[in-house]
Amino acid sequence: MDIWTAEKILLLSFLLKGVRGGDFSISLPEKIEALSGSCVIIKCKFEIEDKYDQDLTEKATGYWHKDGTQSEQIVFNAMSSQNSIIKGNITGRLHEKDCTTVFYDVRSNYSGQYYFRIEGKGGLKWTYTEGHVLMEVIESPPKPTVKLYKDPDQEEVLEGSSVRLRCSAETLCSSPPPTLTWSFTPRIPLSESSRQQELLISDLNFTATHRHHRVTFTCTITYQLQDKNKTAQDNITLHVQYAPKISPSSGCNRTDVTVCFCEVDGNPSPELEWLLSGRPVSNSSNTFISEERLNSTGLRSSITLYQSLTHTTTLQCVGNNTRGTARKLFQLNLLPPERGKQDAHLFSITIGVAVGGSLVMMMLCIIIYSARREYSRSSQTKQEGTTGIIMTDRAIQQEGESEPVYANNFMLSSADDATMNHRESLHYASIDFRNIQPESEEIRGISSLTTDYAVIHYSGEVVETKGSVGGD
Repeated sequence: MDIWTAEKILLLSFLLKGVRGGDFSISLPEKIEALSGSCVIIKCKFEIEDKYDQDLTEKATGYWHKDGTQSEQIVFNAMSSQNSIIKGNITGRLHEKDCTTVFYDVRSNYSGQYYFRIEGKGGLKWTYTEGHVLMEVIESPPKPTVKLYKDPDQEEVLEGSSVRLRCSAETLCSSPPPTLTWSFTPRIPLSESSRQQELLISDLNFTATHRHHRVTFTCTITYQLQDKNKTAQDNITLHVQYAPKISPSSGCNRTDVTVCFCEVDGNPSPELEWLLSGRPVSNSSNTFISEERLNSTGLRSSITLYQSLTHTTTLQCVGNNTRGTARKLFQLNLLPPERGKQDAHLFSITIGVAVGGSLVMMMLCIIIYSARREYSRSSQTKQEGTTGIIMTDRAIQQEGESEPVYANNFMLSSADDATMNHRESLHYASIDFRNIQPESEEIRGISSLTTDYAVIHYSGEVVETKGSVGGD
């Protein structure tokens, strides 16, 4: 056997020893993050010397030390986890050399270096001082990441193209597991989230339109903890290029002159021009054009057309940028100046007639009101002078030709006063019967509310006759 063969055999023996894991060793992450109020998982694998293999049974137990390897620095004991400083559980199978552990309800003071110790039956007792894990407790969850995926042959997102937004986040231990949500306008169907080991992913797939331009999409990861929820978020603002679009509100106002306005929106920002009967128009004595920049994508332009352009029938607003062109046609119906003056004259006449008619109606109302008021006063005065008439069965008659005499509101003291010296004449007298004692107990009629007349025939002597007076 030469020297080269001996070296090969020695090297092979060392390699076989490494494969069998004949020494004490441990595999731990160098650093882990834990969310305060949540849980943390420590992934752990270990090896022992071969001679202790029979001592590593299902009854083996594990311990965790914090910031040292002394017995007083033990913070977790798998045999009595409820009495440990840190509550947790070894989820790995120790007899299979898996020491993966979960700590619950992590506190800020849990930050530090952790060392693992294995104990089995017999002489298997070992603390892995050569390997440890550094735990850092954080108060807020890690921020997710939002990325844009578009057609690879496009430098910009174009209207009508397919777009995918992906939100991904590293997940920490949490029960229930964290969730990803999107907030955006307008609403877009959300694809289901997927979990890839310790990475949570959510995708948004949609077709870009001009309404998505300058829209901010926000992705939020939420951890539901016992005392409160903790969140972190990331966002992206989408920029979409699209051809000009003319607002439906664009139109014309017609007075002595015609003023038309046109609003256009596009990305990149469009330019706008006017065409009269198909020909470009600029400022002149017959036209006036002004422009106003509304924002980074919007433009408003107005044009004033004077009445001398009566031959013009069509006006066109044209907006264009690198993505396309938009047009809007206005039909002009301009009135000739003479017609405009006639309309103004007719309008003035109409206003004058309306005002005159209103004044006449007001005068009529005043006259009618005054006449009714005067009539009301006259009726009241007439009623105050009215008296009643009392008639008995005695009538007074003189010999000779009889003559009717009308009496009204006159005081008659006796029947002899009825003798008159004048014949063939009509006499009127006021009669008040309230102070006269009637000669007969019979009263035929009384009226005090109307004016009554009594007809008395006399011929020189008094005769008894039947008589009555209207007012009964």
